[in-house]
Amino acid sequence: MGLFSFLKGQFIEVIEWVEDTDSIVYRFPAYDNAIKMGAQLTVREGQAAIFLNEGTIADVFGPGRYELSTQNMPVLTALKAWKHAFNSPFKADVYFVNTTTITDQKWGTTNPIIMRDKEIGVIRARGFGNYSFRVTDPAVFMEGIFGAKQEFHPEQIGGFFKTMIVSGVSDLLAESSVSVIDLATQYDELSVQAAAKLQPNFSAIGLELTALVIENISLPAEVETMIDRRSSMNIAGNLDQYVKFQSAEAIRDAAQHGGDGLAGAGVGLGAGLAMGQLFSQSIAGAAQPGSEAEAKAAVQAAKEAKEAVPAEQEQGGGTAPTVPCGGCGHPLGEKDKFCSECGIARPERSFCPECGTAQRTGVKFCTSCGTKM
Repeated sequence: MGLFSFLKGQFIEVIEWVEDTDSIVYRFPAYDNAIKMGAQLTVREGQAAIFLNEGTIADVFGPGRYELSTQNMPVLTALKAWKHAFNSPFKADVYFVNTTTITDQKWGTTNPIIMRDKEIGVIRARGFGNYSFRVTDPAVFMEGIFGAKQEFHPEQIGGFFKTMIVSGVSDLLAESSVSVIDLATQYDELSVQAAAKLQPNFSAIGLELTALVIENISLPAEVETMIDRRSSMNIAGNLDQYVKFQSAEAIRDAAQHGGDGLAGAGVGLGAGLAMGQLFSQSIAGAAQPGSEAEAKAAVQAAKEAKEAVPAEQEQGGGTAPTVPCGGCGHPLGEKDKFCSECGIARPERSFCPECGTAQRTGVKFCTSCGTKM
């Protein structure tokens, strides 16, 4: 390597950051190379350049084009004790800071937050969303967060921001006393309040929290199931109304599956009486609500109505009299083939064409209305 190439490699004449990266801070690769006095410094929009002397922040440059000299580097000039017109090369660490807004940063609860709801009680909730920030004071940010790294990316500070945001949002939810049922209507307002609450913490490290969004606050599955069931009943959440709703459903099922014939009629009658009792209690409940015991009693009444019907009727083996015995006149059941008193076979039945009354065989006139058979 010739002397000219050596000198060209040692003296930095142009200082700028043109790489397209997502880094917040970028260290210009000067390392041990000397910066030529009079070198050109280019700071683009959305950037700031910081000169460090032995780890101490010296001069900060905003967007623009500069020709480095002792006049526009007053702090570095004082630290190095340069004379007014000193123009020899010097050594310094140069960092570029990205001052544009860093967007779409995610936050969320790692573990459920235990909170007290004014309607449901103590619950566990999870939340997540996104936020945006930017560097407003590069010197403060360098001193408080960056240190002496080569580069600095958003994910390197994401965990710290996430903890800060979750803590602030949790505290805000507790102070707001908004029920979890109404939280969805308050996301925008809570997001603005949370950003204002957290801003002092960001300002302390040279940052601005430009936006914070609460996307969702979710509840455990069992709590969501309870809320869905409550809304499906279309009631205000009164325990008495809930019990009556359950009882009415049970009575309806009993009436629909009570059976056929007299048994079904008995069950239907009992269910109707029980339903009427519930309706009466509901009307009177405006002044004095019924109790769970009363609702259970109504269900029990429907069951007793079904049990009151003889078992043999429910099974279709009825003994209702249909025709008298031809020998002794003892009433015979619908399915009786012989008389249980005299043993005579059941006579053939005939019916009055006028009133429909069953008649013995051989009768010429109806025994009920006198119509000729």
